[in-house]
Amino acid sequence: MPVSAPAVQAAGFGAFVSRARAAGALVVQPRMGMADPLRMRDGLLATRDADAVTVGTITLDSYTRTGDLAAARRALADGVGLNGYPIVTHPADTTRAVLRGIADARFPVQVRHGSARPEHIVRALLSIGLDATEGGPVSYCLPYSRTPLREAVTAWRRSCELLASAEKFGAEPHLETFGGCLMGQLCPPSLLIAVSVLEALFFRQHGLRSISLSYAQQADPRQDEEALTVLGRLAGELLSDVDHHLVLYAYMGVFPRSPGGARLLLEDAARLAVRAGAARLIVKTTAEAHRIPTVGENVLALEGAAAAAADERARRPQTAGPGTYIANTGIANTGIASTGIDDTGIEAEARALIGAVLELDTDIGRALVRAFAAGYLDVPYCLHPDNAGRTRTSLGSDGRLHWSSIGSMPIAGLADGGPRAPILGSSGLISALSHVQRTYDARAAARSPLGAAADPLRTAEPPRTPVPVPVPPRTTSTPRRELGLTTP
Repeated sequence: MPVSAPAVQAAGFGAFVSRARAAGALVVQPRMGMADPLRMRDGLLATRDADAVTVGTITLDSYTRTGDLAAARRALADGVGLNGYPIVTHPADTTRAVLRGIADARFPVQVRHGSARPEHIVRALLSIGLDATEGGPVSYCLPYSRTPLREAVTAWRRSCELLASAEKFGAEPHLETFGGCLMGQLCPPSLLIAVSVLEALFFRQHGLRSISLSYAQQADPRQDEEALTVLGRLAGELLSDVDHHLVLYAYMGVFPRSPGGARLLLEDAARLAVRAGAARLIVKTTAEAHRIPTVGENVLALEGAAAAAADERARRPQTAGPGTYIANTGIANTGIASTGIDDTGIEAEARALIGAVLELDTDIGRALVRAFAAGYLDVPYCLHPDNAGRTRTSLGSDGRLHWSSIGSMPIAGLADGGPRAPILGSSGLISALSHVQRTYDARAAARSPLGAAADPLRTAEPPRTPVPVPVPPRTTSTPRRELGLTTP
């Protein structure tokens, strides 16, 4: 498909993140999508002008995600609210107007969607001049749809090739794997790493040359730091011929109910990103446990995360250690121990999973289908028909994730020495799902002699309207001004 408009962000999403990383800044990004074009534009403007190094997000609605475009059209016609921006339904000129004067080399915008069959979405984003999106044939199929995995792989192959075709028109298309975020929580790091790497290899096989690999913050920062370091090393070894970076997602499970607890969790995510060499962080807000956040709350989260990252970098000038340089340059070292991080077997498990899948077929898409059919990849608590459903996990008192049952996955004896943890019953599962929420709300309460109620934002009325379009840009220097081109 020809790109019908010049690429808005010709210098590329990946190139912007690389410049930020070279300048020592963590890129922070919101989840944000509003059906009304004016509100969507206001949200992008507010994100761009936050006191942080940011990239923009257009998150799509569920009708567009599932391909029910007739329902999206009816909703717009009837004034019914949508839970995201209907990029396929709005006229292309409307979305170009949303982006005009905002999206450029200094502020790239990514489209986020959740679709197992995203070809219509990729066509739409290319038609309005964008070239960055995310997902994957496994990560946007198994958790979110009943689409057969084989069909999702075919659709994602065509989508990757379509996105990669934008290179012919001078763009640098970017694709982020969602594989490191499977189910959001209670999925051990080795499987998250394996799927993230395998989806990235799938993207490269089908033409992409700028890729990011995701990982979702879990319940134990030491385990997460080990996992991100391993992910960076494997990406450096297996994707050394393409531009790549790591993206960390702030915790995707049950979020703290107190604003103080939510802020502590986000700050820990930002500090983890700095320590482990992630170049980009997807934030969450103090409203996550209660409702969809406002633009203003997103801006506060972006700025809070950026401040925590800067503080961590200042306190730990040598933080960007071996794991970071491996992730950034593709240089491998001799093992996890050389980073000073405990080796609990995550790397051995991830390598075993990736190797077992790659041995099944030279075509990575076919290999993924065969791996799930054989149970070599098996996502805990995932009910998709193509998932074997024989694996289970447990959460230790310290927050570390452990395998309770590995089904047919080829990782027996590689980690978690001693007997496996018992399989969780219903009450144990509910307790595990709320572990992070309880822990961080308790931490927030302990910080104040009056408890969580002392947090002034706990009872404050949240903003109910989008942040207005900013007045002319600040004249003070910001990190962003040093990262982009001097002309759009």
